[in-house]
Amino acid sequence: MAGAPAGGAASDAGSVLVIDIGKSFAKVSRADAAGRILDTRSAPNRVLPGPPWPHHDLRGLSDWVFGALAELARGGGGGAERVIATGHGSGGVLVGEDPDAEGTGAALPMIDYEAESPPAVDAAYARLAGGFPERGSAIMLRSAHQARQMLRAAMEAPAAFARAAHALAVAPYWAWRLSGVAASEVTSLGAQSHLWDVAGRRWAPIVAACGWQRLLPPMRPGWDDLGPLRPELARRHGLPGGLRVHLGAHDSSTAFYRYQAGGFRGFTLVSTGTWIVALSDSCPPERLDAARGMTLNADMTGAPVGGCLAMGGREFALIAGPAGLAAAAGPEDVAAVVRAGTVAVPSFSADSGLFPGSAGRGRIEGPAPATPQGLRALALLHGAMLTEACAAALGGAGPLILDGAFLADPLFAPLVAALVPERRVLASDEPHGVTAGAALLAHHAGRTRPAELVLRPVAPARVPGLADWAELWRSRARAGGNAE
Repeated sequence: MAGAPAGGAASDAGSVLVIDIGKSFAKVSRADAAGRILDTRSAPNRVLPGPPWPHHDLRGLSDWVFGALAELARGGGGGAERVIATGHGSGGVLVGEDPDAEGTGAALPMIDYEAESPPAVDAAYARLAGGFPERGSAIMLRSAHQARQMLRAAMEAPAAFARAAHALAVAPYWAWRLSGVAASEVTSLGAQSHLWDVAGRRWAPIVAACGWQRLLPPMRPGWDDLGPLRPELARRHGLPGGLRVHLGAHDSSTAFYRYQAGGFRGFTLVSTGTWIVALSDSCPPERLDAARGMTLNADMTGAPVGGCLAMGGREFALIAGPAGLAAAAGPEDVAAVVRAGTVAVPSFSADSGLFPGSAGRGRIEGPAPATPQGLRALALLHGAMLTEACAAALGGAGPLILDGAFLADPLFAPLVAALVPERRVLASDEPHGVTAGAALLAHHAGRTRPAELVLRPVAPARVPGLADWAELWRSRARAGGNAE
């Protein structure tokens, strides 16, 4: 729980190897049963150009992942007993029967979700994808959604698609590579895949409409032990043959699970990075608005979780620019931006998020900061406002928990706390919350008491005029999509 001690020095005994596949980077880490990170490695998740379409370099990534697993398994004198994967929610892989075929097991290259989707695919998808209640999100940009990627594959490569044996989300794909067992998992398919109806706890309409039932393996919990590491994989890469493979789950849902495992209920988590992802276990589904970047996700048990997305990291980088990203802003820089009445109006990125029609129309209103520190302060304020907006959209009065990359800046969490004076704000200084959550998930079946978490209460920043400035930002943001 909040403020609980870490529980002593980390130990290698019974440690967990965690594969975390993000859109741009992949990590392999070693963590103990309490979720404390012992060691980690990272590498770019490369995208290759077509043909047949922009796709992830699964062969190169596989070599790196298995090599990193072997290196970390040997570290600390051995002792790793489990391996689990977690991954982003906008990807999937069509695979054959053999996990080693062509070095990837893939029947077709894994489509990059930021690849442009052909108009013919988009038109067909719009007819087949069903409504928001069944999909759990709006139809998002480019090749987002595993179902849309599958439709493109079926339309453009029908022979290869017909030979595919399974359609696997990111974490289940790696579990299959490791164990040879194909399974579906609810948080992965509940994260805007458009294949799973979270509220109805059943396959979404597009599955039957396209005859894809044969491709979707039975649903299993993310903590499930699928069996031992495949012997041939262990021999080839020097991995411990006794490793047990767990199914794994969606990355943001895994971060959310970390706090559920620690005993939190009725809370909102805002994870920050390339995307700001807000999740709440107390948001009623009828509150969700697909037109405003809101989503219906699932927790590890399949229960509905309200979500809200904003491309916060991209917005931050575009506002701050290279100079601002390299600078360090102080409280005086934030105060100067507020005093000047300067606001960054969303959205600078290609995603409208909470503000329909705003994509690509972001702009700075008021005197533009003249220094890198000022630009960073403006970007920090903008990120704090996006965070507050996502949390407010989901409602609720319970604790607001912050984690992720934005917390590396000491001004960020106090700014958010100042924007939500009515809520208790807690922050996690664990920079690898997804990895920590995955390690806890691998030990879910044997846990007999809440996981120990270290969370610090956040005191609000004291910035004169911040409340009025925030209202100015909100009014400009609401009007942003209609600006000339």
